[in-house]
Amino acid sequence: MRALLIAAIFFVSTGWAAEPRWIIGSADPDINDGARALLSGRNEDGIRLTLSGLQAASGKKQEEVALSNLCAGYTNMGDYDSALKYCDILLHRNDQLWRVYNSKALIYIYTKQYEKAEQELIKGEALNQGATTMKIARALYLDATQPVIPEIEIDDRKNKNQ
Repeated sequence: MRALLIAAIFFVSTGWAAEPRWIIGSADPDINDGARALLSGRNEDGIRLTLSGLQAASGKKQEEVALSNLCAGYTNMGDYDSALKYCDILLHRNDQLWRVYNSKALIYIYTKQYEKAEQELIKGEALNQGATTMKIARALYLDATQPVIPEIEIDDRKNKNQ
């Protein structure tokens, strides 16, 4: 489930999309190839390529894409400190990116920091409440903080008359 969620938060390398999509012929091949590697589960390759792409980024949007993908890639690897570092750098540059709040919420859910997760969910939902990945993150948060307790009790004792 984690890989699915993280893959769903990548940005296209030519601009911000409402939902994930790919456009062939990206301005930065390392960022594009890095995103594809991350989506296919090759996290180390994806991070290496994305870091290379970040150094050669051709503008603010390319840098934002790389930073977001680094946040997601490190989250996927379970390196939450590095993930938060890149998320925070990105939010310092642009605090209107709902996907970054989604990423941070997931990190805080995975590390059982539920109050922080709730704060990030609120910020992300304020920017894009209808986003599928925000809804999934919210559901994960609710499952962790308000688990459903089954009301059905199964009596598996054998009937003495049989």
